Amino acid sequence: MGTNPTLNVCLGGFLLAKIEEKIETLLSDVITNLGYELYDVEYAKEGKDYFLRIYIDNENGISLEDCEKVNNAIDGILDKADFIKERYFLEVSSTGVEKTLRKDKHLEKNLGEKVEVKLFKQMNGKKQIIGILESFDANNVYVKEDIEQEIERKNIALIKTVYDW
Repeated sequence: MGTNPTLNVCLGGFLLAKIEEKIETLLSDVITNLGYELYDVEYAKEGKDYFLRIYIDNENGISLEDCEKVNNAIDGILDKADFIKERYFLEVSSTGVEKTLRKDKHLEKNLGEKVEVKLFKQMNGKKQIIGILESFDANNVYVKEDIEQEIERKNIALIKTVYDW
């Protein structure tokens, strides 16, 4: 009997998310004590390689030295915890000017801000909506373009803040 590739992808995504949660719990206090916010943790497979990305932020912005400081503080902790069995590359970086909003805490912090929403399938003839993040709930995100748009979360590929250059 063959395997179900859809199920494998879903289970793989679930397992990656669980690793992200464990790592966030493990590192949150350490990074906070260094004077930074642990904004997000992303564990992803790209090609044949795995990447563990730790995104940090603070009010003053993030420099290369800040990333190095956090990297040095967490590297041994991650090795000791041994949550990840595969070989991976650790990357510590800033959230960037345009922040990806993956979690409710990110959405909450950016209510009233301009966002770009990319969709898996068209909605009203569009695959992208840019507007003000009005609100959200467990199933939907509400963005105001000319009128408020109700967007199902399951149709959202990406939400990020928009910086007007």
